[in-house]
Amino acid sequence: PMCDLLWSDPDERFGWGVSPRGAGFTFGSDISDMFVTTNNLTVIARAHQLVMDGFSWTHNQSVVTIFSAPNYCYRCGNKAAVMELDDCLNYTFIAFDPAPRKGEPVKRAPADYFM
Repeated sequence: PMCDLLWSDPDERFGWGVSPRGAGFTFGSDISDMFVTTNNLTVIARAHQLVMDGFSWTHNQSVVTIFSAPNYCYRCGNKAAVMELDDCLNYTFIAFDPAPRKGEPVKRAPADYFM
């Protein structure tokens, strides 16, 4: 189901698992492969999981996680990204540097909880 997939996190294990973030689930490449094949897709674009470079590919580039909050909570030091699609569904990513809090340097040490 799409809701289960989009609100869960990609993982290296197969099948479904319990998320180490303390809530929700993880899914393996077998689940994403089945989903893209069943729905005639080439990629699953998802969000809501911190990735340090703004976007991150997993599952042989069939799943991309896009995180659009630079320097999340002013403590993670992460970049942000936007995925841009053209009329032919070709994609490019626009990345944004971490946003500093006024008068403070950006730290690049994310809390494990957000990963």
